[in-house]
Amino acid sequence: MRLVFPLVIVTAASGVSPWVALKMAALAPDDYAAIMLQAHLQVSAFGGSFLMLVALKFFYDKNKREHWIHCLEKPAVLLGRLKAIEVGITLAFLIYVSHSVEADQKLSFLYAGLTGVLVFLVVDGLGDWLESAGGPTKNAQRASAGLFIYLEVLDASFSFDGVVGAFAITHNLFIIMIGLSIGAFFVRSLTLMFVEQQTLARFLYLEHGAFYAIGALAVIMLFEPLLHSPEWFTGLIGAGIIVASLLWSVKKNPKGLSGPMKS
Repeated sequence: MRLVFPLVIVTAASGVSPWVALKMAALAPDDYAAIMLQAHLQVSAFGGSFLMLVALKFFYDKNKREHWIHCLEKPAVLLGRLKAIEVGITLAFLIYVSHSVEADQKLSFLYAGLTGVLVFLVVDGLGDWLESAGGPTKNAQRASAGLFIYLEVLDASFSFDGVVGAFAITHNLFIIMIGLSIGAFFVRSLTLMFVEQQTLARFLYLEHGAFYAIGALAVIMLFEPLLHSPEWFTGLIGAGIIVASLLWSVKKNPKGLSGPMKS
């Protein structure tokens, strides 16, 4: 995602071959960056749509029991009984924002957003099918395969905005690839540590905070045609939500730092 995806964008946007795009990245980074930035609107529409569905599916789950912000999450659970409500809300966002997109880019914006919705439905449906098909052993293997595909697409969606935004710092594709990859390795190592230490079991609202942060990023990406947000602002919003959820979790379970909460 950190190397191939930018090359795919430039290849699709300029009509050149991947090899020419790679040479452009190495020898003419300014021209390469200009093409990448021109595709930012479509990238935001695709990634924003996918991430919004990820967040809304969590909050509109009718089986969800634990709530952080009750006034928002309890009604969402009730509305979750309406089938595919998260898809309807995402499409409504796309249609609303598309009215503010310039006429020559409106169709590509909608197309990219609808593609994001379609990719989510395919990946989510594939994961459910892999989980339910076959016997117990096959279920575990297929569920893992479905989860792997889902996480890779989710990681890709997070990468979109960062890959494009990184060109504001440097136009060197290879520096961007190395920098973003270091960040990805750090986040995945942190995730593994959370799993091994049962962090979500001890900090009840940390998962809620993560999905609120995903939702905030999705809204920022989808509203890119209306209002451009600097990268530091996007990161600050996400970090603030995570910290708030962590503090509320500690308040709920003061012993969370030392072990799982006992029911």
